[in-house]
Amino acid sequence: MRRLSRRKALSLVRELDAFPKVSDSYVETSASGGTVSLIAFGAMALLAIFEFFVYRDTWMKFEYEVDKDFSSKLRINIDITVAMQCQHVGADILDLAETMITSTGLQYEHVIFELTPQQRRWQRTLLLIQNRLREEHALQEVLYKTFLNGGPTALPPREVASTEPLHACRIHGHVYVNKVAGNLHITVGKPIQHPQGHAHIAAFVSHKTYNFSHRIDHLSFGEEIPGIINPLDGTEKITFNNNQMFQYFITVVPTRLNTYKISADTHQFSVTERERAINHAAGSHGVSGVFIKYDTSSLMVTVSEQHMPLWQFLVRLCGIIGGIFSTTGKSGCMLHGLVGFCFDVICCRLKLGGYRPREDEQLHDQMNNLNNHQAPLLADDVPQE
Repeated sequence: MRRLSRRKALSLVRELDAFPKVSDSYVETSASGGTVSLIAFGAMALLAIFEFFVYRDTWMKFEYEVDKDFSSKLRINIDITVAMQCQHVGADILDLAETMITSTGLQYEHVIFELTPQQRRWQRTLLLIQNRLREEHALQEVLYKTFLNGGPTALPPREVASTEPLHACRIHGHVYVNKVAGNLHITVGKPIQHPQGHAHIAAFVSHKTYNFSHRIDHLSFGEEIPGIINPLDGTEKITFNNNQMFQYFITVVPTRLNTYKISADTHQFSVTERERAINHAAGSHGVSGVFIKYDTSSLMVTVSEQHMPLWQFLVRLCGIIGGIFSTTGKSGCMLHGLVGFCFDVICCRLKLGGYRPREDEQLHDQMNNLNNHQAPLLADDVPQE
């Protein structure tokens, strides 16, 4: 009984076979069919390799939502060099709530404004990358995925100490401000705070020493991430006018970055620039200096690195292999006939394979050629009776 039940089960399984096998004795092989098979297998292997590279690649997914974190502080990272002595300039931040943020987190360092050849090459390279980022926004995704491999965007130090006088001032460091609109001032005089607002003591600074030529080596918001290039990094403005105002209008967008290497809360920003000369007689009023006005966006961008799941890769791979196999199988007769016709034409022209004449046929052709090339009999040579 057990053997009968096993036989019935095996016969039932055989009946359910959706892929019947054809005996080898009923299958005929040919050179054209082998060529079609080689082409099909080559296409399968090539497409499978390309699909594997697609599987290994990642892409960045951008999601937008309302920024609900309004109670935290915003960090501003600053590294700006002004072509004036440190005792003549001061930096402070005044936000929309009239709250003055002193420059206790900023450091003033006497430096040389001119760059060395190595530093100038670094700046040109940085500006070239900035131009490419404005044209090709997809490069930002490459920076997001490989920022840990890149170095910081800070200006490299000088190779050797210079004997030139230190006539410039480098203002660098970071400060924490409220997440509201504000204005970063870099102008003449040290800032002071009083009940009516804030002011800069500039009475003892000669007007001839005003020079707000500046270079922004680094300016970012939020957590500082090495390798990420910000829009104003490497910006340099040179002026020969003592009364010159430089303004930067910035819109800051909170950004949460989640990659396979790191998770960080940073900020992106866009910027527009404006500069003008101060001339009270001509109606152009204002204060000479560098002013960076920023405002935070109410939206938050979540940038996450995505990867193709394994099951999707296997499904696509099966689709490639099965599709090519099915296509070559269904249209095998047509491809077989086409390849066979091409082989017949080539072999016939070159007299290869079965089209090569045998030795007896070659001898017979030579005898026919000799008979055909014999000279015909003339009328005088005909024997007379």
